[in-house]
Amino acid sequence: MRIVMGADDEGAVADTVAEELRSRGHDVDVLERDRWPDVAARVAHAVAAGEADQGMLFCWTGTGTSMAANKVPGVRAALAWDPWIAAGARKWNDANVLVMSLKRTDPETARAIVDAWLSVDAPDPDEAENIARLRELDRSG
Repeated sequence: MRIVMGADDEGAVADTVAEELRSRGHDVDVLERDRWPDVAARVAHAVAAGEADQGMLFCWTGTGTSMAANKVPGVRAALAWDPWIAAGARKWNDANVLVMSLKRTDPETARAIVDAWLSVDAPDPDEAENIARLRELDRSG
């Protein structure tokens, strides 16, 4: 899987996640650190354009990069602080960008969040109508 990653600051969490993904055989492109709106936009555009299958973002709280990424049509960024949220975002919302806090997520929890995120192969078919509605909102606002 092609995964593009970005962060606005250095942190063990982002480094741990990149190493973990590479050890699992994923093609990981870690972008140069940048201001949170800019790095989020670069990751989001890569995902929306199909240059990456998924994205992962990190900032102090995770909130800023989530907001910025979700401005790009076709991106469904989800801020996850535990594995259940990460899996649910993939399963029920078809999220394609995972966001974590650099300051409130320890490396062990980050690994568990990534495990949960990657454990979901496809969204729940019962959510197809809701996910389609998100796509409509991308087009019409």
